Amino acid sequence: MHITTERPDTRQGPAENFTGTVWLDEPAAPAAPSRLRMFSVRFAPGAHTAWHRHPHGQVPHVLEGEGLVRRRGGEPAAIHAGDTVWTEPGEWHWHGAGPRTFMTHLAVMEAAEDGTTAERHEHVTDYPA
Repeated sequence: MHITTERPDTRQGPAENFTGTVWLDEPAAPAAPSRLRMFSVRFAPGAHTAWHRHPHGQVPHVLEGEGLVRRRGGEPAAIHAGDTVWTEPGEWHWHGAGPRTFMTHLAVMEAAEDGTTAERHEHVTDYPA
């Protein structure tokens, strides 16, 4: 058993992966052989990810606020504090805060063998306002 008492500094989400102001914390990244990764992501109102997918899927669990999530070919769906989303491995999607509130979620995923957790694509051009 390992208890983590220190963590890396909070960092701002890079503009190539997000639109708007987003802050990232990584509270869990156990050593190999584990490939578990957990991120706490705080989106300012209207901030969101670019289109992306995860090699082994992703489980975002909304901790506060309200937001939106959409898979390619689908319609945007509202998400609220307490909601949990499952994105399938390889499923292109985006997610972020609604226009009026912050939204924070814990994102849990398994990294690929090379350590990557996501493949990024173009920015969203039709995010609901």
